[in-house]
Amino acid sequence: MTLASTTSLAIGEMREFASFAACEQRYIKCSLDIGLARCDAFRLWGRTEQENTAIRRQYVAYQDLKALRDLVPKGGTMGEIEQFLGKLLRTVTFDLEQERLASFSAFRFLYERLLGPEARPYLPAVFCAAAALPQIRPERRKMLLQSLSEAAATAPAWSDAQPSFYPEFIEDVETA
Repeated sequence: MTLASTTSLAIGEMREFASFAACEQRYIKCSLDIGLARCDAFRLWGRTEQENTAIRRQYVAYQDLKALRDLVPKGGTMGEIEQFLGKLLRTVTFDLEQERLASFSAFRFLYERLLGPEARPYLPAVFCAAAALPQIRPERRKMLLQSLSEAAATAPAWSDAQPSFYPEFIEDVETA
């Protein structure tokens, strides 16, 4: 990939991230810190005991991420898909239950970074499955499912480009 196309990709990712609500941005950054083990999320994100409890729960929910990265189907066999989606569904359901991600775009942005580009073709399916579960409030379920565009749901192919923008905690913004 050329420098110009890499730069263009990064700028597009930054624009997409900027389009998310502030609470989605915060959740994505914190989730990346937890899921990619970038830092001590309690120290950085835990402002209250309630937030520390939520972070602790997220660490538990994300414990399968490392294994999931290795389980992304390579051959597309039903056994591979079943093993991958079954484990992933539990993690995705946790995230959607938090009501911090309001769209497929925000979900996809997060999970492309947590799992890598190889997982992209499976993200619409697991998003729909998790969003349709009874754990998600009916009005929220409707909003989430309607956020998945026809183009994303029926894409004939997916990019295999690695994400280039990984948003991080910025003290002045986060503590304001």
